[in-house]
Amino acid sequence: MTTLPRARSATVATPPGPFTVVVTTDTTGRDVVLASGWTADLAVLLPVVHPSLRPTGPEHVDRLPVLDAVEAFFAGDVTAIDEVAVSQRSGPFLQEAWQILRTVPAGQPDSYASFAARCGRPAAVRAAANACARNAAALFVPCHRVLGSDGGLGGFRWGTPVKRWLLDHEAEHAPVAA
Repeated sequence: MTTLPRARSATVATPPGPFTVVVTTDTTGRDVVLASGWTADLAVLLPVVHPSLRPTGPEHVDRLPVLDAVEAFFAGDVTAIDEVAVSQRSGPFLQEAWQILRTVPAGQPDSYASFAARCGRPAAVRAAANACARNAAALFVPCHRVLGSDGGLGGFRWGTPVKRWLLDHEAEHAPVAA
C-alpha cells in the first residue's frame, strides 16, 4: 500500500475571489500543486485530484511559498506562475494536453480547435475541451486561456466572470514579444 505524501493547503485573497491551493512535497522538497481554484472550500477542490494523488485531510496553513507566485501574478507579473510545479494524472492525451496548456502565453488566448491541433489531434476539439474541464490546477495550468472558435469564453469551472477577469488582466500585463 502506497502512503500519500503530506499535503497542505492555504487560501489567499485575489481580485476575482479567494484562491486556494493544495500542495504536496516532492522528493527534492519542492512544493507541487495538486489542485487550485477560486474557492475557500477544500471539499470543492479535492474531488478533482486524481485518486492516486488525492490527499486525505490536507493540513491548512496560513502561508505556502507558491502563493508568492500567485500574488506576483495578480500584481502584474503574469509569467510568475509559469515555473510552479504541478502534478496531475490521467491518460496520455490529458497528460500531454495539460503540458501544452502550460505553453499558451499570457495575453495570447488559443481556441479549442487550435489547442486540439497543438495536441496533435485537430479533430479532437471535444477532447481538448475536456482537458480544460478536467484540469485540477487552475491558474498554473492556464485552461482559462482557451476560448471558443467564435472568441466566446466557453466554460470555466470557476465561472466565466473569473475567466474574463484573468484574460483581461493577462492582456493588460502580458510581456511584449521581442
